Amino acid sequence: MSAIDIRPLDPEHDIDWYYALNEACVPAVNSLPKTRLADLIAESAYARVACIDGDPVGVMIAFGPPADYDSLNFLWFRQNFTDFVYMDRVMVSESARGRGVGALLYGDLFEAMEGRFPFVGCEVNSEPPNPHSMRFHERLGFKPVGEQRTEGGKKAVVLLRRDL
Repeated sequence: MSAIDIRPLDPEHDIDWYYALNEACVPAVNSLPKTRLADLIAESAYARVACIDGDPVGVMIAFGPPADYDSLNFLWFRQNFTDFVYMDRVMVSESARGRGVGALLYGDLFEAMEGRFPFVGCEVNSEPPNPHSMRFHERLGFKPVGEQRTEGGKKAVVLLRRDL
């Protein structure tokens, strides 16, 4: 098995790959134009790519409270806490799933944000349910801190926190 390396997400050189991965991961993430994805990278407190043999296979971005980001789940954290980092988009290419890419990105996020923020926040769908993701987050030490309905009530999420 090849080593997985993690490097900063370069908005100029990675945007085409990032956009293609984002579109391949819809509906788990929402579709966004390249320009909006580039804006999110610029707003992020953390934006990194996981590579296998130099090829990008996964990505994660996270935001601190001052970010100009309109995600309802991010805004929930901003309304309920003053200091946090919100992990938003974590995506792994289909060819690299099951190889530990996501867990390595989470570990890198925890290490990079320790001392900068008191905790990492995120959400997992409860309607429709995503038990695999919930088990993954629980294994990493995330605990529920809230719930909310999104998309006009069509979807529900559990908001999670992991102290750093």
